[in-house]
Amino acid sequence: MHKAWVIHDYSGFEELSLEQFPDEKPGPGEVRLRVEAFALNWGDMDLMENRYSYSFSSFPARIGMEAAGIVDAVGPGVDGIEIGERYCTLPHFYDNRGASGEALIVNARYVTRAPANLSAVEAASVWMQYLTAYYPVVELAHAQPGRVILVTAATSTAGAAALEIGRLCGATMIGTTRYDYNRPYLESAGADHIVVTGSTNEGFAARLKALTEGYGIDAAYDSIGGGLMNEYVGALAKNARIFFYGMLDKDFPEIPYAALFQSNALFQAYSVFNYVEDDEMCARGVEWVNDALAAGEISPRIDRVYAMDEYIEACRYLKEPRQTHGKVVIETGIR
Repeated sequence: MHKAWVIHDYSGFEELSLEQFPDEKPGPGEVRLRVEAFALNWGDMDLMENRYSYSFSSFPARIGMEAAGIVDAVGPGVDGIEIGERYCTLPHFYDNRGASGEALIVNARYVTRAPANLSAVEAASVWMQYLTAYYPVVELAHAQPGRVILVTAATSTAGAAALEIGRLCGATMIGTTRYDYNRPYLESAGADHIVVTGSTNEGFAARLKALTEGYGIDAAYDSIGGGLMNEYVGALAKNARIFFYGMLDKDFPEIPYAALFQSNALFQAYSVFNYVEDDEMCARGVEWVNDALAAGEISPRIDRVYAMDEYIEACRYLKEPRQTHGKVVIETGIR
């Protein structure tokens, strides 16, 4: 038997319950992890309210796409996965087989060996933030010296990861935040410029133009949605790309077609899942992140760690405005 947090309808995290389940054997192509730690993500919060780009196929459902643990069983047809070693899950839509438990069965294509010299808590916090940022920043926006990339809600873990990665590639990185006190954090993450947004963002495009000496931005990595996009599109450089990957404002943006026409820009609804599903792209992203971790060029930032029975409290904390940043992680207590 093992414990797992489950939800029985789309009523949000307050209705999660910790329940006992029988252990299962992995099927063909699957592995079983003894979960040591799992991380919280905004997508999971939205999924629990049916506001995500995917929905559960059935209930009860477990939450969570990001875990680290010890492989203790493999199913038929699985090669190259070592029992007794620590592995991490890669971002994918997990349906109702989420990571919020002491055991997890997952398709072997969605696991990778845990990076060397990281604790279970650190290993559980790597892949969602860095792979989510890697593909739009490196593969699609071609971050390099001379390129300018805007990162909205840059204090989020995926936003800060984009700043780190863009800085490593030599691009000029601009981060937004609602609070001025976040400036030191964003500077340490890699922001060359910081724009504090508020109830009105008039003049946002002019500010971006001024920061870039009239050039504008080559790409926007945007997790906000709502109306912010219409405030920065006036600063799109020619052939710019907008990567829209979240809805922190709860509303879909109205796509600013006129500005896209004028700048020959592309709007892309972006999900990291599509790139993890591509074997070649997935391998390139995993290799890039592992190499950067090994070189000490990036490192996961942990904000708080909670015990297994504190999962709802951890969700509440994730929802609050925070003056400290990084991953919120649950330690199961399993060793």
